[in-house]
This record gives sequence, structure tokens and C-alpha cells, in this order.
Amino acid sequence: MRNFSRRQPVRKFYFTNYRIEAPELRVIDREGKQVGILNKTQALQEAQKLEMDLVLIAPNAKPPVAKIIDFKKFLYQEEKKQKEAKKGIKRSVVKDLKVSLFIAKADLERLERKAKEFLDEGHQVRLNLTLKGREMFKRQMAFDLMNQFIASLGEVNVSKPPRLMGRILSSVIARKK
Repeated sequence: MRNFSRRQPVRKFYFTNYRIEAPELRVIDREGKQVGILNKTQALQEAQKLEMDLVLIAPNAKPPVAKIIDFKKFLYQEEKKQKEAKKGIKRSVVKDLKVSLFIAKADLERLERKAKEFLDEGHQVRLNLTLKGREMFKRQMAFDLMNQFIASLGEVNVSKPPRLMGRILSSVIARKK
């Protein structure tokens, strides 16, 4: 089955060579030095002499700024910058833990250790307690168990306090900053 939620990276559109509409341009050469303010045809001639492209970098400036560079190399460098910027972003992941109403003490301690481990890694933890059959009549007991579990984790930030939605009691916690 195809996953439609993936988005293709949006590429920024650059005006190059004859697509530039501004009559006058502030031109920068490939070393980054200013050539000066030239009209469009002079700037294109300068770029053709060097066998390079004229790329509009800052269209909203007065006059617009264009650079004489190899366009494919420029796109490659821009893509590389975007990848480097993405590396620095840390995504928060929500880890799920399932708890039952009549859970053994050893199992509860194991889940507490696992929750602390997830919180130390910087993840959020979603606690789910599913009430089955006659357990629905013991809602207060379920809330007490959930609050006891959260208290046993120590200093945590409760993003979503325990809340009953149908048969599932759910809460989201994160490490205090």
C-alpha cells in the first residue's frame, strides 16, 4: 500500500539568465565581490564570458541582486545546506506503554524503569490503561493507579493528565526541562 503522507521536498525557484525581468541588477561575481550595478544585458554578457549562469539571489532588494555562478553547483550547495539544517532538528517521539488495572508489582516496576529510560532519552511517554468488562466500574481505582505510576517517575511534566476516553484511560508525560 502506498504511503501518501510523505511530502516531496519543496524546491525554491530561482530566476536565471533570460528569465530575470529586472532592468537593472546589482551583480556579484563568483568570488563574492561586487561587480556593480549593471543593466540586464551587460550582466548576461559578463556571465556568458565566464561560461556561467546569472542567478537572481535577492529579487526584493533595490536593485535586485544577481550572482554569476554555475547554477547546478549552486543548487547542490543549497541542497547540502538544507540537509545540514535538518540534522540539527531533534524530533520528539511519543512512546506508548500499556498498563492494566490488575498489574503485578514487578511488571509495574519494569514499566516504570522503561518509562524513565524513554524520558531520559528525551521522548514523551503515553500511558494507556484499558478497562475490560467489569473493570469499567472501577474507574477510580484506575485513576489512582495512573496517578501513582506518574508520581513514581519523580519530576515529570504531565502534558495531558489522565483522561478516560471510552474504555481507555490515557495520559502523556514528558521530562521536566
